[in-house]
Amino acid sequence: MSWLAERAASFRFALRGLAAFSREANARIHAAVALAVIVLAASLGVDRRDWALLALAIGLVLAAEAINTALEALADHVAPGIHPRVARVKDIAAAGVLLAALAAAAVGLLVFWKPLLARLVS
Repeated sequence: MSWLAERAASFRFALRGLAAFSREANARIHAAVALAVIVLAASLGVDRRDWALLALAIGLVLAAEAINTALEALADHVAPGIHPRVARVKDIAAAGVLLAALAAAAVGLLVFWKPLLARLVS
């Protein structure tokens, strides 16, 4: 298989994973929040630096959720029943998503507080 064919295959696998991930309930929630953030940022006219911060925050949350979803699927396959060690792994992975979401919320507050305050005052 050529280098180009291998790269194309790896992108197909990633897109297949993205399609499967997009059917997850939490992924849909994160995507809806991301869309709301994008709409708010566009309506407030945030600058390029703030767009970059928002994009990184959104990407971090979505990536953390994808990793969490993959770990949960693997854990459920390996240990279908309730197992304390598997539960611990799942809890830690979920905590990673929570930390990413809290960091993203902090970025959102830092980016949006001044423009939103200016809109409310005027």
